[in-house]
Amino acid sequence: MNRQPTEIRQEQIKKAVLDILSTEGLHQVSTRALAKKVGISEGALFRHFTSKKAIMVSIMEDIQKDLIAELERIAHKNTAADERLNEFLCAHVSYLVKNKGITILLFSEATHLNDKELKNYLHTTLNKQRLFISKIIRDGIDQGIWDSNLKVENVARLYLGIPITYNIEMVLNPKNFATTDFCKNMLCLLDRLLKK
Repeated sequence: MNRQPTEIRQEQIKKAVLDILSTEGLHQVSTRALAKKVGISEGALFRHFTSKKAIMVSIMEDIQKDLIAELERIAHKNTAADERLNEFLCAHVSYLVKNKGITILLFSEATHLNDKELKNYLHTTLNKQRLFISKIIRDGIDQGIWDSNLKVENVARLYLGIPITYNIEMVLNPKNFATTDFCKNMLCLLDRLLKK
């Protein structure tokens, strides 16, 4: 490959991390494999990122910018809560489809490395998702759409399991996992849980 600007190379490297993770597994995500996938030397890789951890931090920053900001926007829209729940879940799933392996990467790296900074990013990401989905659920209760006896925090925790489970299934069973109706099926289940 020819010489590319740092921003383009950084995006290629981060995409390579997710590609390798989703097709070959976490154990294959090495700087050597990343350099080969991108078509550069390991030395060149380290000109764009100082360490493997720096790559992970950059991916987590992207999640804040691309996913979390979008989920926040949806949670605070001025539409009916059930419409926002639909949009929220489908946006979440779409992000996971586009960024295969990202959930596995976050949990694996943050816990395996026992790195405080990575764990803080992960904690912040999960807490923001929980806050946003809790807002949608409370709004739905206030709008009279959903059962006022619901324990909002419990439903929010249950919701967080949906995208994680989706991503795990997608990574472990990529050829046989049907993604087309996943969002619709999960919304049906959530609807049954939330209804009065």
